[in-house]
Amino acid sequence: MRPVPDPAPRREGIEDVVARLEEDIIFGRLAPGARLTEDTLMARYGASRHFIRQALVAAERRGIVQRERNVGATVRSYSAEAVRQIYDVREMLTRQAALMIALPAPQALIDTLAARQAHYRLQVERCDLRGIHDANDAFHIALFEACGNPYLVRTLREYMGLTLPMRAKNLADPEGLRLSLAQHDMMLALLRARDRWALAQLCVEHMQSSKADYLARIEATGEAAADGAPRRRRFG
Repeated sequence: MRPVPDPAPRREGIEDVVARLEEDIIFGRLAPGARLTEDTLMARYGASRHFIRQALVAAERRGIVQRERNVGATVRSYSAEAVRQIYDVREMLTRQAALMIALPAPQALIDTLAARQAHYRLQVERCDLRGIHDANDAFHIALFEACGNPYLVRTLREYMGLTLPMRAKNLADPEGLRLSLAQHDMMLALLRARDRWALAQLCVEHMQSSKADYLARIEATGEAAADGAPRRRRFG
C-alpha cells in the first residue's frame, strides 16, 4: 500500500510561521548569521517540515534569510558597506517619492495618514512590537503611494524589506519610537503646506537613526563580514 503523501502546506499556516520567524530575526532574537535548521525551527514553532521549508523560501524572498548549498539557511547578515549602499538607494527612492507628492496634500490623504498615525501611537502605548512594525510600515506605504507611481512604490517596498533587519531594533527602543512619532507628526504638518523639499528631506532624515544604529552594532560586534556571508552560528 502506497504511503499517503503529506498535504500541501496551508498558505495561512506558512504566513504564520514566516511572521514568527521574521519577528525573531528583526527584533534580534535570532542573530545575523545564525543557522536555521529545519529540525530546530520545527521545534521552535511547532510546525511541520512542509511549513518550515515553505516559510524559509518566503523569508528568503523577503531578504531576511539566505540559503546556500552545503550550508543551508542562515539569518542574512550585511557588511557595513552593503548597509551604506542599500540605504543610498532607499534614500534616493524616498526623496524622489516625496518630491512627487502634490502639496498641499488632499484631505483624504491627510485623514488616512492621521488615522494610521493614531493606530501607530496606540501600538506604541501597548508595547506591541509586531503591531508597531506593521503600523509604522502602513503609514509609510500610504505616504509613498501618494506619489502616484506604483513602480516606484513597489521598489521602495522592496528596499524597506531589505532594511527591515537594520531598522526594526529602533522600533523597540522608547527614544527611537518617540522620535519616529514626532517625525510622523511633522510629515503630516508638511503635507498640509507647500514645501516639497522640506518634506523630502525629513523623510530621508527619518531613516538615519536606524542606519547609524545598525552600523554601530556592526562595528561593536565585528560583524562586518562580506554581504550575506553567514557566520555559521546555530541557535538553540
